[in-house]
Amino acid sequence: MGYGFTAEDVEFLRSSAGGEALRAAAELPLMPASRLNDVASARRIAGERFAAAVLETAVLRRRTASKLDGVESWLLTEDAAQQATASVVARHRAGRLEGRDVHDVTCSVGADLIAVAAVADRCVGSDVDGVRLAMAQHNCEVSGASVGLLRADALRPVSRGTVVLADPARRDGAGRRKWRPEDLVPPLGDLMSAYRGRDMAVKCAPGLDFAAVPWAGEVEVVSLAGQVREACVWVGAPATFGVSRRATVLGPEGPLWTVTDAESDACPTREVGEWIIDPDGAVVRAGLVRHYGARHGLGQLDPRIAYLTGDTPPRGVRAFRVLEHGKYNEKTLRALLRERGVGRLEILVRGLDIDPDALRRQLKISGPEEATVVLTRVGDTPTAYLCRAERV
Repeated sequence: MGYGFTAEDVEFLRSSAGGEALRAAAELPLMPASRLNDVASARRIAGERFAAAVLETAVLRRRTASKLDGVESWLLTEDAAQQATASVVARHRAGRLEGRDVHDVTCSVGADLIAVAAVADRCVGSDVDGVRLAMAQHNCEVSGASVGLLRADALRPVSRGTVVLADPARRDGAGRRKWRPEDLVPPLGDLMSAYRGRDMAVKCAPGLDFAAVPWAGEVEVVSLAGQVREACVWVGAPATFGVSRRATVLGPEGPLWTVTDAESDACPTREVGEWIIDPDGAVVRAGLVRHYGARHGLGQLDPRIAYLTGDTPPRGVRAFRVLEHGKYNEKTLRALLRERGVGRLEILVRGLDIDPDALRRQLKISGPEEATVVLTRVGDTPTAYLCRAERV
């Protein structure tokens, strides 16, 4: 759960004395092994009263440095740091709101607010938590974001004519993740009722059940660096006409490509080709495997499984060149790996009840070569594909 910041903590951290203490704390090792020494140093730097706040802030800044731009000057809480949108994802989402008036009704410490303020016509943020709101004010100021801030309950509208941006809390008081829309804070259904008829962008967990948001105009599943980061529910004018599902893949500088359900899904089932392609997780989560396959002239190994195959993989992806394949049998696979001298093995599984880690131990492989084995079901047949992973 992390340290419980108070308004007095935030006031100190924003002061010149607090700034000096934070700069000094940033030089500490801040490692598990150095914890006792770090605590003692923080007490010398900031005094007994504010040592924990200074140390926690220094740790959170370092932990999120690769995720949030400019975080070396921000104030954060543990929960806010965990839920905050990565800056490149926040900028992508904000880009769809360019030129609009936007109200972030769950602004927390301001991660999304700062991205939106850079492109919106006017921008306001609100939160029910006064401490986080004070942190948001600080973070917006050091980031040069021009925003209005006020304390308000997200379920009690205080603005008109704005696009409503929301990021409901997805953890309980013990830090456990919550997945059901009705368990979020605020619940998705209540949020929709409070802003019925308004344009909205609601950030949700990537495992969102699309059936739980029948009011969505478009659901966009976004991935970054190979990890699915969020599902954004677009309502009203910000939603793309004719599109109900979208998968967007981001790189460090922004969008690399996107695919939607408005495209053709003419993707046949076929025999394995020269390559197997494991589509990006955003494509799989958005249910757009067939659309992605049709775009690139690929087919499915099985209509119920997300693996694609073909003789020419899409450019820029990590694909798997098929070396051998056949009905899966652990004994046969072990013999094949030994014959090829495979000692480093990546195991990919879909559609079969196989634990990759347990299988790797059972295979007891050794040798100088590396390979990938794709294990899946084709029809009712467990099938193994021995491959070499390549970036094409």
